[in-house]
Amino acid sequence: MREDWNARAGEDAYYYVAFGRRDQADGEFDATGAEVVAGLEWELKRVPTQTPRARRALEIGCGPGRLMRPMAKHFGEIHGVDVADAMIARARERLAGIPHAHAHVGTGSDLSQFADASFDYVYSYAVFQHIPSRDVVFNYLNEAVRVLKPNGLVRAQVNGLPPEARVYDTWSGVRIKPDEIREFCRRHGLLLLALEGLHTQYMWTTWHKPSPGMGRPVGEVRIRRITNADSSEPVAPPSGRFSSISAWIEGLPPLSDLLSLDLRVAGLSATLTYLGRPEADGLRQLNAILPAGLNTGLNPVELAWNGQPLAQSRLRIVPTPPPVPRILDASDGVDLLSGRRIVSRSVKLFLEECARPEELEIWVNGEPLTDKDVFCTDPMPPRHEVNFRIPAHVPAGPLTVDLQYHSRRFAPLAFELLSQTATLSTKYQSFE
Repeated sequence: MREDWNARAGEDAYYYVAFGRRDQADGEFDATGAEVVAGLEWELKRVPTQTPRARRALEIGCGPGRLMRPMAKHFGEIHGVDVADAMIARARERLAGIPHAHAHVGTGSDLSQFADASFDYVYSYAVFQHIPSRDVVFNYLNEAVRVLKPNGLVRAQVNGLPPEARVYDTWSGVRIKPDEIREFCRRHGLLLLALEGLHTQYMWTTWHKPSPGMGRPVGEVRIRRITNADSSEPVAPPSGRFSSISAWIEGLPPLSDLLSLDLRVAGLSATLTYLGRPEADGLRQLNAILPAGLNTGLNPVELAWNGQPLAQSRLRIVPTPPPVPRILDASDGVDLLSGRRIVSRSVKLFLEECARPEELEIWVNGEPLTDKDVFCTDPMPPRHEVNFRIPAHVPAGPLTVDLQYHSRRFAPLAFELLSQTATLSTKYQSFE
């Protein structure tokens, strides 16, 4: 891993970290992490209130410090570790103006340079998905728990795509199943607060290490309202992209989490994905994906904690709306930030609600294409990526791509094909 990532850092560190464009400027590179930083900051609110100077954080796989720089303002001390010394050298340059930010070369398999119970917040993004060894990934997770203080929080992203029968490498690493994360938290006595993006490459999870005396249930538990997770409407379909709900609950036991709670709709257990911190009014948000097999109409909802009934409510199930196949976006297949300016002769389409994307018909300047690669990025809406190459005989200049999915003809997509092609090796043209 050190050899491979040092080589990537030497070739184009920003590209291999952010996977957006070749030769990114510092500002553009930092901007690619804005959404990730916002998510980390949101979950940081769970950490008990204290001044930023009193908190310590650790990033596993910090690379050149893209996330450490904006996250540093929330802590009195922040550390990052990475297996590639070339990445750490770049991080130290970029963090030179932040005296409380420290980047370290790690062993590539543990956090042995850090003491037990020494961090309030441990986080990681786009790191474990590049590790080919399952043992190494879980050793890092074990180490994250070891260095976490009581009442501390872990926020980490892993590759949750379905496993494939092939050899993993330092680019396309091992896949982790949701049940493996659940079992890990049970074994370590952690509160599992989030397990989102199930069966996708970007599966996020949040764990809380409980402290002694966190408290016992107090008062009556009530489900104040149930809404669709994508809107404020008090209804949900039994399947499809909108078949998830948010229950707003009052009086939950302090040790509640996704493992101890059970939300049943018409007697069937929903898949719990997120439990929020208490809001100002005391309510906590519990998100869940509805179980298969529900009938339309008013259905009973029951909430239990460790097998103990807590509260009841009702939810109206409405018919599943018909799918609306659509093109979400399109870009160069390698330099994603290049948008519609094609520099690598490859095109990436982002589709939603096309159940059989392999049946998508493609024409380039009126010429039909038959060779394309289809990859499911999220099974729930569902979402897919479709990748194809522009034929070698097509000259540089304006390019029109026509698309048809069954009877639906999409508006033509206009591109500009540049004469200079990217030099990126085909091995790294996508995560898969």
